[in-house]
Amino acid sequence: MRPAAVAATAALALTAAAMPAGPVTAADDTPGYSVEELSVEVHVGPDRDQPCTVVADLYRPDAATADAPAPAILTTHGFGGSKDDGSTSAIARGFVGEGYVVLAYSGLGFGGSGCKIHLDDPDWDGAAGTQLVDLLADRPFVAADAPGDPRVGMIGGSYGGQVQFAVAMQDRRVDALVPLITWNDLSYSLAPNNTSLGADTTYSTPGVHKRQWTGLFFGGGIIDGVDDAYVDPDRNVGCPNFVDEACAAMAQLSAQGYPDQSTLELARHASVASYLEQITAPTLLIQGQKDTLFNLQEAAATYRGLRAQGTPARMVWQSWGHSQGGEPAPGELDLDGGSLRKSYLGRRVLGWMDHYVRGVDTAPVGPRFAYFRDWVDYDTSPSEAGTAVARAYATSDRYPVHRPERLYFSSSDALVDSADAVEAGSATYANLPGGAASSYSETSGVEGSQVDQPVSDAPGTFAAWTSEPLARRLDLVGVPRLRVHLDAPTAAATQDVDPGGRLVLFAKIYDVAPDGTEKLQHRLISPVRVTDVSEPVDVQLPGVVQRLPAGHRIRVVLAASDSAYAGNAAVHPVTVHTGPERPSRLTLPVVGPGPVF
Repeated sequence: MRPAAVAATAALALTAAAMPAGPVTAADDTPGYSVEELSVEVHVGPDRDQPCTVVADLYRPDAATADAPAPAILTTHGFGGSKDDGSTSAIARGFVGEGYVVLAYSGLGFGGSGCKIHLDDPDWDGAAGTQLVDLLADRPFVAADAPGDPRVGMIGGSYGGQVQFAVAMQDRRVDALVPLITWNDLSYSLAPNNTSLGADTTYSTPGVHKRQWTGLFFGGGIIDGVDDAYVDPDRNVGCPNFVDEACAAMAQLSAQGYPDQSTLELARHASVASYLEQITAPTLLIQGQKDTLFNLQEAAATYRGLRAQGTPARMVWQSWGHSQGGEPAPGELDLDGGSLRKSYLGRRVLGWMDHYVRGVDTAPVGPRFAYFRDWVDYDTSPSEAGTAVARAYATSDRYPVHRPERLYFSSSDALVDSADAVEAGSATYANLPGGAASSYSETSGVEGSQVDQPVSDAPGTFAAWTSEPLARRLDLVGVPRLRVHLDAPTAAATQDVDPGGRLVLFAKIYDVAPDGTEKLQHRLISPVRVTDVSEPVDVQLPGVVQRLPAGHRIRVVLAASDSAYAGNAAVHPVTVHTGPERPSRLTLPVVGPGPVF
């Protein structure tokens, strides 16, 4: 039901007129349904006193009437997108083809809608969404649980994933969520620190600015504001097309390389991690393995939190994400022709909505956890892929699914499989002066031969430990972890001054082929800003689903920098120690039989 804060402004919300902005599309142009273009005035902000215009398309099945009302879907889009995106309109056609009313809309600051980008803030983007639920409640052909309470689910990806949480946290009328490839804590997404973590992604020591990704999105948001200036000229006054605090945060991150308190507060206010306990709508989380923007840890954190508080939740780790082209595997998600039933993810999503929104108790909600294995062969022909792709998905009734297996640093460059085999030793490296990057992992958000060069680390700026060849294949599903013992005298002397004086390092795992070729799985790395170099440093490496073939080696690398991120403010020589009494170690999330050496 509508919460008190929304109820207090119900009269205002219900006067958010839905006025046709164009002609109703003829039914014979869209067989089985019609599309009505709307311009909706909503009132948003902490006091709900800021008017904004939202453009939307209302898809109505021909069979949906006041006598035979249909359940509804509210679709959301990614950053820089709109209601007219190919994927958004394909999802809308897919659901209207299944008998759902669909309301597809452009979020604030995008695609013909007014006002500025507020980063999926509940007071702004969330409030706008609740008033679109009001619009659905006012349509007699939309099925309802009670007067003013329509049956409605939400679906969308990335930026359009988080806004679902921003709506559902304040509007219990939303019956189900399907957020794809979105964040848990935006401060972790844009300035991660993979140590000093609790159970989830929120950290205590400020992280490392993900400067390529933030630059890409900030530039894209400004361009959207220029392109749509005719819609709302005020959006480009002050901070162009962003809430003013976003410009201040971007300037602060760029100058200092880490988020200060105001930047953290801005990012976390717009993050489900800050209000997870208010999410009660059943949630199907779908996250991408190829994603250096919002990694698998983000979905896992949200999933664990929802399950712990009793909110129904399931999780899928799909093959694709924001990185490396963002293309689904054959048959994984295919919306050509507007059909949900011919792809694996389409069927999962449809089953979720049929169960929790349409109210079909027998509709399948799927396993609690499923993950795509890129090493599994299946028939990828167009006629068979939609069914055959299920072979590539492993499923489980629990998460996590792995058993921990440890490897230990030995001497200066080896990984061994027994603590008894550890030899005392150390390895030393240092970063280059002036913040120069000496390691390359990716060019964020841009793929292709021109920019997607091989990963690299300059000599002297990293340390590495390598295993013996694997006796048999090794499958990893989950989050690897490191514990390392460091000595960094210059960082120790400055770490109490401010976060910029603390040591920054980058952890990663290479799959090393017999010919020496190194593969960094999906170009994923873990930035770390060390709280105290005198204490053991525990690091979460990026979550992966990965097979390492027999004969390959595992290589752990600690690097001083990465070109996609900010780095150390000063030169910090680092020595990594290991020994039988206090070994540095790698813990792998292994599935399948062992041992492997």
